[in-house]
Amino acid sequence: MKRPILQVVVALAVVAATPAVSSAAPKPAAPEPAPVRLDLAPGMLDAMRSDLGLTDTQIADRLTTEAAAPVVEQRLRKRLGRDFAGAWIPAGGSRLTVAVTDPADATVVREEGAVPKIVARSAAALDAARARLDRNSAEAGDEIRSWYVDPATNSVVVTVAPGAEAAAERFARDSGAGPVTVRTAAGAPRPMFDIRGGDQFVINGNTLCSVGFAVAGGFVTAGHCGGAGSPTLGFNNQAQGTFAGSSFPGNDYAWVRTNGNWTPQPWVNNYAGGNVLVAGSQEAAVGSSICRSGRTTGWRCGTLLGKNETINYQQGAVSGLSRSNACAQPGDSGGSWISGNQAQGVTSGGTGNCTTSGTMWFQPVNEILQVYGLSLTTSGGGTRTAIVSNWNNRCLDVPGGDFSDGVPVQMWTCNGSDAQKWEAVNGTLRSGNNKCLDVPWGSTANGVIIQIANCSGNPAQQWVLSAAGDLVNPQAGKCLDIKDWNGEDRAQIQLWECAGTANQKWRRG
Repeated sequence: MKRPILQVVVALAVVAATPAVSSAAPKPAAPEPAPVRLDLAPGMLDAMRSDLGLTDTQIADRLTTEAAAPVVEQRLRKRLGRDFAGAWIPAGGSRLTVAVTDPADATVVREEGAVPKIVARSAAALDAARARLDRNSAEAGDEIRSWYVDPATNSVVVTVAPGAEAAAERFARDSGAGPVTVRTAAGAPRPMFDIRGGDQFVINGNTLCSVGFAVAGGFVTAGHCGGAGSPTLGFNNQAQGTFAGSSFPGNDYAWVRTNGNWTPQPWVNNYAGGNVLVAGSQEAAVGSSICRSGRTTGWRCGTLLGKNETINYQQGAVSGLSRSNACAQPGDSGGSWISGNQAQGVTSGGTGNCTTSGTMWFQPVNEILQVYGLSLTTSGGGTRTAIVSNWNNRCLDVPGGDFSDGVPVQMWTCNGSDAQKWEAVNGTLRSGNNKCLDVPWGSTANGVIIQIANCSGNPAQQWVLSAAGDLVNPQAGKCLDIKDWNGEDRAQIQLWECAGTANQKWRRG
């Protein structure tokens, strides 16, 4: 059974970067500006165009701002202390707005590249008022929809059903929250549930199986759990979805399309009160440790013993299965198999049980994703991949694989070596020997050459790959840039004002 899963992306916002020439010193004339390239998930670009009414250029600018905004907000929250009154990106705005209660702090806000706004109430005061409403929540009637702090209006907002404005005022007064802004909302909120690997779900009202992995729009599981069109209930017996596709025998895979109350999350239930993050679906080697999760026997681990095996069940043969000695029992069917943080497959069947031990087989997950065209819900980390220039398709490279402190990075033809593999960890980009992509001495100047250095977690080593393809250092509010538009091997990499030019566009390869 699976519960909704959520996914996290690192983004830093360059606050109001003025377009500038992206390299220092004389250089060859830059080529004609290329069309804006946006590496977004399928459908996301169209949705932003239609739902937000933005052009591609506006989307690129917005994504760059959004990437850096959380980091700038965090720094200003710390610097301003009790004077901090909230932060937000205004509609149509290109820079983060930060509210302060002391006019003298406006200079500090501008130093960080944000726009100051002077207000009366601090974030702490607003939070305290909201907390009073929280403590009195048992007295909020059904007509009261929600309450929250709105930094843009410097107020606590209470939303209510139309016609219940007086109830909102009374609720705020009885709670001691002080003045509030009342807004109406016709629709009443409803609970949303997580899709999580290993959780129970119910098919046709009577069959129990386990969720495999969350995917966009639902989850994958075993085909023998249900046929196409079969309805499902979640772990909480709430309506969940319908089998959108199923294959058994021959294969043993299926996927369930869930309703809008369920959110896919990159988690697998470890049955110890926590979750295991799913970072990807790289296939493990035979002999690797592997664990599985299911509603009957919880979390069990073993060894991956074989691949591409055919099992002749009573209902017919199923081919392409992988084998392990991690035990399972009825009801665990469809549940998650994971090695490290990489999804491996969903439980098919086996022999024995978790008392006498046994042999189990699972259906590899990558085949399911490919057959149905599904996108696995992942945490977005834990995998070492290349960082590739969208301009010339060369890779960010540590020269000669020399992971010594202070070695400048370069561009080089992509070759799949360890010198070109980078892992996103807590906002850093890590290469071999615990070295991080680093701005020397924490400089914020244009033209500083980028290096690797011992990972320390300081702001000079923080990078965010925005959805527009910019690699932004939030401390400087500037971008990773191929110096002098040099498209050859050994080209140097520098820090430069974000200009949206092709030599500043990157992707993970």
